[in-house]
Amino acid sequence: MFNIAILGLGTVGSGVYEVIKENNALLKEKTGEDIIVKRILDLREFPGTEWESLLVHDIKEIIEDKDIDVVVETMGGTSPAFEFVRDALLAGKHVTTSNKALVAAHGTELLKIARERNVNFFFEASVGGGIPIIRTLTESYAGEHFKEITGILNGTTNYILTKMDAEGESFEKALATAQDLGYAERNPEADVEGHDTCRKIAILSSLATGKKVNFEEIHTEGITKIDTVDFEYAKHLNTSIKLFGDAKFENDKVFAFVAPVMVESDHPLFMVNDVFNGIMVEGNMLGKSMLYGSGAGKLPTASAVVADIVAIAKNKDGNVSFGWGDKKQEVVDMQETSHRYFVRFMGRDGDFIEKCKTSFRDAKEVYLDGKDEFALITGVMKEKDFLATVKHK
Repeated sequence: MFNIAILGLGTVGSGVYEVIKENNALLKEKTGEDIIVKRILDLREFPGTEWESLLVHDIKEIIEDKDIDVVVETMGGTSPAFEFVRDALLAGKHVTTSNKALVAAHGTELLKIARERNVNFFFEASVGGGIPIIRTLTESYAGEHFKEITGILNGTTNYILTKMDAEGESFEKALATAQDLGYAERNPEADVEGHDTCRKIAILSSLATGKKVNFEEIHTEGITKIDTVDFEYAKHLNTSIKLFGDAKFENDKVFAFVAPVMVESDHPLFMVNDVFNGIMVEGNMLGKSMLYGSGAGKLPTASAVVADIVAIAKNKDGNVSFGWGDKKQEVVDMQETSHRYFVRFMGRDGDFIEKCKTSFRDAKEVYLDGKDEFALITGVMKEKDFLATVKHK
């Protein structure tokens, strides 16, 4: 028998319970173990439910229970999730989590404890929901030197941008619709300001480099400043606007950012719409590969958590290394990175347009009918040079 404790019976936690219950026979066939939910930690009581008898309110009842093999953390946030997960690992229990904030902030430390205690700390569900991106990077692509990982890593922002693109909705209206449908929280800041995507690209970068990538060092922009006119330009240019998390790996350095980008129609991520995620990986031998699927949601995310439980059951007597060590990875300052930029200007004065064009190297102007403005698409230039040029316009 393989006993599980779930910390937090919210959307994902209840999904984990449901997957274990519904697919129990399959899980036994895969692992040779009867996987049983023995304890559930939650502040609520849930009277009259099937899990009422499993509820506990004190983490010590789980940490001190020698019969519990795996702790599933689905609480969210960093505290007390970090303390609970740390104590579970120190007590010799395996842990799996869907908590990207926890992994991004404390993954290095928790993986170290897991190695020292000869247990496992798995976190497949922390990035990409039901997309097996972490196992793909660490197992299927284990022989690769990674060149770039880029993707649409947040279903909420992708849904909002899809509504703005396909239906011409304003950001505010699209956000309200996402909230009504349960795709966005009442406080959507983590999604729309790019913080969620930032943590996920930091996790993927740590796995790709084997070093700690500090998410706080990754330049992050959200989608709150994008308006319907930006999408008019995008359509005119045969592009769409997506929020990308991107990391390039060159000469032992990481060039990473989170920002909305114009994606050309022949790009594989162009057709990733609504709440779906898409992740592109480029390796030195592999070339380019793309993973696509449900990036969030109760059952897809729970399915990834349960896949971790299966992996733990198959490796219950030893630690599986991710190659993510204690050494800190250098993240290049965004101002030293180079890109092409899209920038809008008010007015149609010819002299001003020419002055702007000569200020930005290899710039091309774009016009929309009936708009008293124009836009430039610059050539490749450093961020610091672009910002300095814009400042003087």
